[in-house]
Amino acid sequence: MPEPTDRRRGPRLLMGKRVTLRRFERSDLSHMRRWLADPGLRAQIGATAPMSEREANEWFARMEDDPARLWYAIVSDEDESVIGEAGLLRMFPEWGTTDMSIIIGEKDARGRGHGTETGRLLLDLAFDYMGFHRVAIGVVGFHEQALRFWERLGFRREGVQRDGYVVDGEFHDFIMMSVLEDEWRAASGQAGESE
Repeated sequence: MPEPTDRRRGPRLLMGKRVTLRRFERSDLSHMRRWLADPGLRAQIGATAPMSEREANEWFARMEDDPARLWYAIVSDEDESVIGEAGLLRMFPEWGTTDMSIIIGEKDARGRGHGTETGRLLLDLAFDYMGFHRVAIGVVGFHEQALRFWERLGFRREGVQRDGYVVDGEFHDFIMMSVLEDEWRAASGQAGESE
């Protein structure tokens, strides 16, 4: 785990073998806007429209000032390019719960293990560093590849928001998933360890 900073705001860097997660910067907005211009990606992640430069800057200002959100750019260690974004949101320490998001925006970076390593880094951050008990995610029901990805990380399906999402005027289910601290520790070989 990287050097501690303000525990509530998390470390600035999380380093893995394939990716480094560094705090999201204003200069990363151009990547995010380009990724969100892809209707296929938007459909898979629940975004409804491309993002204008003004909207991106407003999002960044809200994200940067939000104590319940911690956002990172995913940087490939292979060539130091920004390949995605990820973070914790709706952090609620009083209940020990947070939501998580991972988006591999660069098509040629998908399916190469970057998302898996990003997920592990964020789960270590959430459970070991920040002391959360539960991490949740919502997944568009038709995105079977994403459902399998989250299950491989240890997430379990816990509910369905029936017709909770619309793509091109058609309703789809939204699948709610979560992983608990003890489940993550057992799955990652940390059973019996405590902080």
